[in-house]
Amino acid sequence: MARIGFVGVGNMGGPMALNLLKAGHSVKVFDLSKEAVAACVKEGAEAAESAAAAASGVGIVVSMLPKGDHVRAVYLGDGGLLDAADQGTLFIDCSTIDVATARDVEKDATKKGMMMVDAPVSGGVGGAAAGTLTFMVGGSKGAFEAAKPILEAMGQNIVHTGGPGNGQAAKICNNMILGISMVGVCEAFVLAEKLGLEHQTMFDIVSTASGQCWSLTSYCPVPGPVPASPANNEYKPGFSAENMLKDLHLSQEAAEGFGASTALGKMAMELYENYVSGEGKSADFSGIVNMIRKS
Repeated sequence: MARIGFVGVGNMGGPMALNLLKAGHSVKVFDLSKEAVAACVKEGAEAAESAAAAASGVGIVVSMLPKGDHVRAVYLGDGGLLDAADQGTLFIDCSTIDVATARDVEKDATKKGMMMVDAPVSGGVGGAAAGTLTFMVGGSKGAFEAAKPILEAMGQNIVHTGGPGNGQAAKICNNMILGISMVGVCEAFVLAEKLGLEHQTMFDIVSTASGQCWSLTSYCPVPGPVPASPANNEYKPGFSAENMLKDLHLSQEAAEGFGASTALGKMAMELYENYVSGEGKSADFSGIVNMIRKS
């Protein structure tokens, strides 16, 4: 079993760290939230006093951080993870960030004799808790093979997407599809309401017809048809609207930087900007149906 440092044990990182513990690994955790650290310690993790301390004396470091700026600071800043870790350490960054940052940090890690993969996830808090996440993994073949057994303790689908940064590329594209499709499903349900269709009738038809998609069948944005969806829990976040907006911003920055036309992605981003600036700030991303209903 491995000795692992884990930096960022919040809503997503916490359940992931617990799954590593369940798999028999030794895990040392750090987070700015003392409550998040305490929750992991209660289940058998060791608390670290800093991110650097979490990376010291371990063979593998997993990170789950909010933004690219945080990843740069935690990895590349003075006394950061790359300075604190032993040569040969494997880094697995599960944050969802911009491609450029992922590639820059991996390049520095390689220069220092480390291995690194970018491994953003899909599956939300529920998938993190259940250990059923999908990991989109960018990095060298050797780094991927080294990371795979650790990722398998936290997820169900581990996909090597190619070289450094390609995991982030896959995540950005996936979540642009997710944002667009959720808006489409929400608009369809609002139209169905106005036309006199019941939610369950609409669901029963579309879930077996050509409009079927994950946003409908697994994460239905109206109460009733999918009991586990946030729509049945007052739209408390499984995947927050703020996180969706972050990912849509990343997709549009990438589209602009690489000369891709993503008109629907841009429109979805603008809709989520409106939603997050109002009632959606603390809500699940599927709650945008309420904004669409009122518009």
